[in-house]
Formats: sequence, C-alpha cells, structure tokens
Amino acid sequence: MEYPEIPVTYPVTRQDTVSDDYFGTLIQDPYRWLEDDNSAETKEWVAQQNVVTNGYLSQIPFREKIRERLSKIINFERYSAPIWEGGKYYFLKNDGLQNQSVLYAQASPESEPEMILDPNTFSADGSASLAAFKVSSDGSHLAYAVSEGGSDWWTIKVMQLSDKSLKSDEVKWVKFSSILWTSEGFYYSRFPASEEGGLLSGANEFHQVWFHKLGTSQDADVLIYKDDKNGQMTHFADLSSDKKFLIVSGAESTSGNSLKVKDLSRPEAPFITIVDNFTNDYQFIDQVDGMLYFLTNHNAPNQRVIGIDPKAPSESNWKEIIPASDDVLSSVTIGHQKLIALYISKAASALKVFDLKGKGAQDIQLPGIGTIGELQADKDQQHAFFSFTEFTRPTSIYKLDIASGSTSIFKAPVFDFPSDDYETRQVSYKSKDGTDVTMFLVHKKGQKMDAKTAVWLYGYGGFNISVMPRFWVGRIPFLENGGVMAIANIRGGGEKGKEWHSAGTLGRKQNVFDDFIAAAEYLIAEGLTSKEKIAIEGGSNGGLLVGACMTQRPDLFKVAIPRVGVLDMLRYHLFTIGWAWATDYGKSDEQDAFNYLIKYSPIHNVKETTYPATIVVTADHDDRVVPAHSFKFIAALQAKQQGNVPVLARIETSAGHGAGKPVSKIIDEETDILSFMFYNLNHPVKY
Repeated sequence: MEYPEIPVTYPVTRQDTVSDDYFGTLIQDPYRWLEDDNSAETKEWVAQQNVVTNGYLSQIPFREKIRERLSKIINFERYSAPIWEGGKYYFLKNDGLQNQSVLYAQASPESEPEMILDPNTFSADGSASLAAFKVSSDGSHLAYAVSEGGSDWWTIKVMQLSDKSLKSDEVKWVKFSSILWTSEGFYYSRFPASEEGGLLSGANEFHQVWFHKLGTSQDADVLIYKDDKNGQMTHFADLSSDKKFLIVSGAESTSGNSLKVKDLSRPEAPFITIVDNFTNDYQFIDQVDGMLYFLTNHNAPNQRVIGIDPKAPSESNWKEIIPASDDVLSSVTIGHQKLIALYISKAASALKVFDLKGKGAQDIQLPGIGTIGELQADKDQQHAFFSFTEFTRPTSIYKLDIASGSTSIFKAPVFDFPSDDYETRQVSYKSKDGTDVTMFLVHKKGQKMDAKTAVWLYGYGGFNISVMPRFWVGRIPFLENGGVMAIANIRGGGEKGKEWHSAGTLGRKQNVFDDFIAAAEYLIAEGLTSKEKIAIEGGSNGGLLVGACMTQRPDLFKVAIPRVGVLDMLRYHLFTIGWAWATDYGKSDEQDAFNYLIKYSPIHNVKETTYPATIVVTADHDDRVVPAHSFKFIAALQAKQQGNVPVLARIETSAGHGAGKPVSKIIDEETDILSFMFYNLNHPVKY
C-alpha cells in the first residue's frame, strides 16, 4: 500500500560563515549559532521546527488510535525491586498512568506498604522526578535527589521519616553521584556551581566528593576529595556496609578508573592509592573479613572478583575470589553472607550464588530468556529481590531464597497484551570483516517474513553497554501490527566483555556501523524484509549509530530515527560531560582522532542526496547530549535532502536525555515515532 504524500515546507535556517582549522583542513560549521540554546533566535527556530513536525504528524490518520492503544497498554502497575534500608523494604510503584513512580516502605515483604514520598507533587506537569534516594542506617531520615525536567543535575533534600517532615537541608550542584549515609550525614559528589546560562550546556569540570552534616547548610559541607590538576575527571564515592572504608573511584571517561581508599575508623588516616591508572574497571562490592572486594576486568576481559587488603594493597597481594569465565560477569552483590553474581550469557541474564570465598557455585533458574535489571540484597537478609523482563513481558519482581536458590514471583503486572503469542529467537550473521554478530528477532509465533515485512532495527554499540531483552511499551503496537523487532548486539557494547567493547572504539568505531549495516543486509539477503521496509532507531550513542549509518548508506533504510544522538563528533567534548566519552570516541584536537572522526561524524557527512524519512528526536533539557547535536543535524538534512521524503525534528520541552521522563510525555513521544514510522514504511495499522 502507499499512503499519500504529506507536503512539508521547512523553516529557513540561517547559515553563517564559520569554520575551524583542524590540522590544515578547514571545516565549515554554518549552524554553530544553534549551539546557543538560550538565544531567542534558537528558541524561535525550535518553535518553527515543532510547528512543521506537529503539522505533519497531525495529518497521519491513525495517530490518535496509536495514542489510545499506548495509553491502554502502559496502564498497568509497575514496581521496582525492594531494597532493605534502615530496617524496612523500600520500593517504587506506579499505578499505571502516573507520571512518576511513588516511593513506598514496608516492614516485611508481607506487610502493608506505606506511602513515603510522591514525586508527582514535585511539579505541576510531572517533569520533575525522583532521581535517587537513600535511607539512613538507623531508619530516621531519607535523603532524596530531585531532577528538574530530565536534567542530570540533582538537588538533594532530606525528610525526617517519623513524621515525613522536610528538613532545611538542601544540597545543590550534584551530578553523577551516590548518596552515602553515616551516623552524622552523607557523602555525595558535585561540580562547582555553574555560571549563569551555562547550566545545561557548559562544560562540567572538577568533580569533587563532599560530606554534608545533617541539619547544616551546604556552606558548611566538608570537601573530602578533589583533584585540582585534572578538571576532566569524575570522582564517585562508595562506602563499605560497616561504614569503615570510603572508596573514591576516579575516571577520565566512561571506561577505566583509579582507586583510593580511606579508613574512616582513623580520622586522620590519608587516602591510600590502590590503582593510579585508568586501564581497567574496578567496581566496589563490599568489605569481607577485612578484604575489599571488587569486580574488575583487570587481567580478565569478562571480569572476575578480587579481594584487596587495604593494609597491603599492592597488586602482588590481590586474591582472586571468583575467576573469569566464558560469560561476562556484570555485577556482584552480597546477600545472606553469599556472593550473588549476575552474568551475561548470549546477550541475556544468568544468575549464580557463591559462598564468600567464591566457592560452591549454584545456578539459579530464571523464568526465561530475559534481563535482570535490578538485584537488591543485604548481608543479613535471607531473601534477595530482582527485576526480570523480556522483550514482550514487562518487568516482574522475583524473590530469591538465597540459601535454597529457589525463586518465586513477588510482584507480576497484569497488562493488555498476549505475550504468549510472541516469540524471541536469536540469529547470527557476519559483519563486513567476517566477525560473527548475534541479533534477536521478536515477532508473532509462526509469522512468515518476506520482502513486505516491516522491520524495526535497533542498536547501540558503545560504552560497554549491553543490549539485552527489555520490555518497551513503544514496541508493542509495532509487533501487534505485524512488524518484527530486530535487536543487533553489535561491537562497542558489553555483551562479550572488554574485547568486544574495545573493538568498537576510537579508530575501530567504523566496526560498529559496519555491524549494524550488515544486520540490515542479512535481513534482506535472507528474504526476511526489504530496504523499503526497514526502520532504524537508536538513542544517545545509538543516535550516533543511526546518524552514521543513514549518511553512509542512505539507500539501505526507509526510515531513520536518531534519538538524543551524538551527531557532531568534532565538538561533542566541548559540552557538559562530553569530554568523558573520549575513550570511546577520541577527541578532534588530536590529529589521529580527527582523521577518523571526520569520516563518520554525521553532521559533517550530510550531502545532497535522498535520505530515509527521518525524525530527529531531542529535548530542550538534555544536558547529557546537548540538543545542539540534533539541531545542527536536522538543519543540514533539511538543506540537502533531495526529493519529498520528510526530514523532521521532534523537540520535546521540559524533558532531558530520558531519565525521569513523565509517562504522559513517553506516550506522546512513542505515539509520534510509531505514527511516523508506520506512515513512511507504508505499513497498514489495524486499530
């Protein structure tokens, strides 16, 4: 079938004569003025883009039917895994259509829950969210972080739990932080106060660890750790469960960290350096019999657990607790005096329990091929709780009896979708260089695929992040209407450990795009779809993936949806926390990196040709990947697109990179993406 063309007239976007000299190569940057998200001209341009996009979307006949269906699907109770803190279990619950989930507490898994904090009261439009929370060890106080409009910036507030009264404590300028209670207050990480107007786009530098004493103003907070020489580092604090050891991890980027430890039982004790480089990753687990346990990929690409004696911290004294295996060991926690180890096996979760010496491995039977998203346990509690999700099943919460290894459903949602009518299978294909890559295919059971089958191809491919089975409400209408989800486990991710990640970084980043392009070529070659029926989508680093693939192979895809993408690879590191991505990307101020970045940077590779129907999705409060990336990319596409295929921008207001997005905005965004996708794939919608 063919839907009628919807005419589009794009706003006129001013092009300036701006250029930079990179090692003798002059690079034009005509849309740099769009980097100023505070200017009246940029705001007017955003408004004009949204008028055009909304005008286009409003003419799609089934748009409201999709919205109605999404609103119905998403209207089910959702829970987080309970966490034991301060003598009670705390968890988040959403009744279905609440913009934000509500915090509850209960004395035992069987007792009646008590509402503690309702983030829906934070703002009138639901855009302020609960970003983090932590209960003091004695159960007297709750410290919680509020994010405004999806921003990464937090403000930490404190509630007295006995009467739920708000104390005067307020801690600002917090970003990328834990909240770590002691008997007197809590540790946290922050940046120096931002300059006026630079809150959402200014560079974030000189991250520091501080201590806030309960009942005092932030002016009285104590600086615990800083590095005055290296501004482009983050410093994340951790605390042993006995409150004796403070661990500070320093990182220049998203991979690799240094380690320092301080013995808090000796007030004058200095920080002791355990690791002084960023070659490997070290994730603190806890203190066990005087040993500090860490999950690390040091000498173990698939990760292992080691013990370090803080009194003799040199590497020669490290002890291996759980050795590496063929599967990737992704996280470890301690519950009921056992090590609970979460693995990635064939891009899905696996779970094992060991004793504290790393012996006596016990395999835990999981409900299916899916993903454990949260695993909550306590040293002294006999039960752990974990969330489990699949592509076609939303998150259920399971209770694990740690001693026996048995699991049972604690909370399972009831929702309007016949999950048993769908199947997930895994295929393998070869990339351009012959590398084997796996891909999930999700569709109705028994569905035949041919050249008319609509395929939604998704990928990420970066920062050691694994793309695993996960329920997402926006995918359901696509599956219900005969579409097939294809999720590629491409290089750059963490599905196969450190080496798989490294193979998609720096000068090897093109491997990521080749893997994704090869996924589409495989689907076509196998007769499972055609290039007229493939939509590609990804967010953040996945937005870069879509931007690079659609500019390299515009002939291969029918629809492209880059969400909150990193699209200007020459200037990404100049905004907010962008500098921290350099271990994956490299920086354009280094000649070798410039030479490969310019070859795939989406903004710099837009030429006069016919691109797929594109809707670039971003948000005005995104201070992770600033919206300037999307602004400049869509301006370039609109200037050079040949023919009548639409290239549009959807720019959300009072929203950020994705975290804390209210349910109402999720429904709106998914409605528009699905409507655009179905219409431009010329795919029938049976609602």
